[in-house]
Order: sequence, then C-alpha cells, then structure tokens
Amino acid sequence: MQALITGATGFIGSHVAQKLLAAGIGVRCLVRATSNRRWLKDLPIEYAEGSLSDRDSLQRAVRGMDFIFHIAGQTAARSEDEFMRGNRDGTRNLLDAAQAEGAAAQRFVHLSSLTVSGPAAALDSPRSEDDPCSPITPYGRSKKAAEEEVLARSNEMPVTIIRPPAVYGPRDTAVLSFFQTVSKGLLPLIGFNEKYVSLVHAEDLSRGIVEAARSEKTLGETYFISSDEFYTWPQIGALTASILGRKRAITLRLPHPLVMGIAGISGFVGKLSGKPPVLDFDKGRDIIQDYWICSTDKARRDFGYRQQVTLEEGIRSTIDFYRRHKWL
Repeated sequence: MQALITGATGFIGSHVAQKLLAAGIGVRCLVRATSNRRWLKDLPIEYAEGSLSDRDSLQRAVRGMDFIFHIAGQTAARSEDEFMRGNRDGTRNLLDAAQAEGAAAQRFVHLSSLTVSGPAAALDSPRSEDDPCSPITPYGRSKKAAEEEVLARSNEMPVTIIRPPAVYGPRDTAVLSFFQTVSKGLLPLIGFNEKYVSLVHAEDLSRGIVEAARSEKTLGETYFISSDEFYTWPQIGALTASILGRKRAITLRLPHPLVMGIAGISGFVGKLSGKPPVLDFDKGRDIIQDYWICSTDKARRDFGYRQQVTLEEGIRSTIDFYRRHKWL
C-alpha cells in the first residue's frame, strides 16, 4: 500500500512518515521545491513537488495512493481570509484531486485541531467529539471549515478527522522558547488562576493517526488524540526545570490584561511588517483560556488508543533532542 503525506517535512508529518514506513506502507510526500527535507533525510521516500494551491500538482501527487494523510496547514496568517485559503481551500483542493484520481481508497485522514472545539467550560467537562464546536480564533474557524469540507465527502470517500491539542516532542520549534526560558531559570505563567491543558507527544500522536487510519470503526468519525490526563503549567514547568538540572524556576505571573495588551501591540506590528505575528490579539485570547482539555474516551473505545508517553518521558526526550541539536 502507498500513502501520500502533506506537510511531511514538518514536525508532525515527519513522525507520521516514519510510522507509516515502519508499518510497511510506502510513502510519497508533497513538498515545495524549497522545502527543508532534513527530517526525512535517508528515508526511502518518494517526493512529489507541488502545493495545495496547485491543482495539477495535487492530481499527480495523489495518483495511485491508497491513503492520504493531510497534515499540512496554515498555523500563522495576517488575516482570517489567509487562514481560510490555507486551511479550508487547500483541503478542498486536495479532496477534489483525490476524488478525480480515485485515490484514498483506504482512507483520507485529515489533521485538525482542538481549537475547532474551543476551550472546555470546566475541569470536569473536557471537550468531547460530540460537543458543539465553538472556535474562538480565526485559525480555529478555518480548521472547522476544513473539517466541513472533509465531512461533506464522507458519503463518497472514506474519511477520518483527528483533533490533537498542543503537540510537543523532538523536532518541534513552537514550544522551544518555553524550554529555553525555563533553562534560564524563569517560568512565565499566564494569569493568576490555574490553567489546565491536554498535551500530546509526537510519538503518541503519530501512532494514533496511523492506528485510526487502519481501523474500520473510524470511518467518517472525528477523534481527539491526546494525553489521558490534564496538566497545569506549574507542573509542566517544575518537571522541565528538574530535567534541565535546575532546582527551581522563578515564577512570573502575567495578568491577562497585560498579556492582551502585548498581544495587541505584537499583532499591530506584525500587520505593519507584512509578516504573520507569532502573538496577536486572537492568539492572546487563546492562551488566557483556563481549560484547553479534551477526552480520549472515544479513541480508546473505537481503536484502542492510549497515551504511552508519560509527561516526564516526553519532556525528557524533547530536551535530549534540543540538546543534541544545540537548540538548548
């Protein structure tokens, strides 16, 4: 069997590629000519140059594929329209190509996000797949729109949607600044009330994605692939400091109004520069929420998913990777 992966040169996609190869499935990757292929180096992978906006290149890429894993997505943008073009429209183009070529006969797996659901209301009410979706950011709304494109084809092709929470692990750059800050003895925390998060290590997520793709019970379904427990940032910070060899990190709590003020300024500067800002007002709304948590009950019931990487093991493997590559 053969699988196409979009976003394979990135953090999550490269882990999925390795899992598929280990399962005996051939891998083709959709890449741009300028893509950095460092995480795929020396792997027996076929490359198809193209992009999600180039319909001809998509049809060539999907041709003959049994599985399609759509991992690529727009994670930073200057406007909601830009998010929609990258996430909704790119997904639609890929689905069109798959249908035109008769590809994804086994499965079209779409990687979405917990942001589609929105934050939970309380610690004892983690988000489930049956809850109404309430995205609070343009990114979340664009991922919801992409999901709708996928589900609209569920009567015509076999589809499965995966919604992970925040992902961490070797090769990730999104949380690198957190580890760098803690390594310097400082733990910044948002607000004065406790915040709980679901996290998933790249090893667990990539394994869960492949397991879901190969299960008949997951056809037309949506799943959270996540940690089985919820964590607090002081808990994460203390464990990170300990593994880094620091006795403790100085806690610095940032009030929500200050965070939103900084986010607003950062977003304004980003628009002036023409570059998508790392932090803007919408991202600020995202990080001040108290409960970014979800339940893995459905994934456990339908295809036996369980968290295998503990928080300590996950943080340790991430730090070891950062140190080996001199990022930390």
